[in-house]
Amino acid sequence: MKYSIISSLDSFPYFTIEAVKQLLDGESVATGTIQTSLYRWMKAGQIIQLKKGVYMTRRFFEQHRADADFAPMVSAILIPQSYLSLEYILQRNAILTEMTYPVTAVTLKQTRVFENKLGTFTYRNIKAGLYQGFTFTEYLGIPIAQATVAKALFDLLYLRPWKSSQRLASYNLAEDMRLNLEDFSENDQVEFETFVEISNSKKMDQILKNLRKTVWQP
Repeated sequence: MKYSIISSLDSFPYFTIEAVKQLLDGESVATGTIQTSLYRWMKAGQIIQLKKGVYMTRRFFEQHRADADFAPMVSAILIPQSYLSLEYILQRNAILTEMTYPVTAVTLKQTRVFENKLGTFTYRNIKAGLYQGFTFTEYLGIPIAQATVAKALFDLLYLRPWKSSQRLASYNLAEDMRLNLEDFSENDQVEFETFVEISNSKKMDQILKNLRKTVWQP
């Protein structure tokens, strides 16, 4: 199969085998032949496999890798029914500052981790009633959903184990997790409290009481 076909895909954020077939414009090429060519191009470093059956050209990667929305776009490509949340959003908003985290997202699908040449992309499952609290943007034609900072904090704490030792009166959750919550706005606090109410979770009630006592004091 012609190597030059790659240049026709350089302007696309991703492509599949079906996209390659369309570019062949009616040529009779077996799927197995296309798969063999894709494998050879991957070995040669000309294309990158994002996940099974989904690829990106090296040229597209090199042109856009430094863009702030590049990793979020890849996350949306891997699992379209997901929104960026948890550590990734909190770090971008300076709530978490201690270390660098992989791209983290929330989905109604099963918990999954994708590791490819572009990095690690982690997806956590959440129940349907809590699949909210995000807004959409677009980058290079790909819709990207991102949690508000309040929802990202809620998701992180909701999906995190809550040990009995953390229920002690002396326990300071924000200090223990090194959460920079002093500048959390009043609106953000109200939004967080709203999700706690929606969750109907005793654990989240305890966490909210802890944050009110240690950080969000009137």
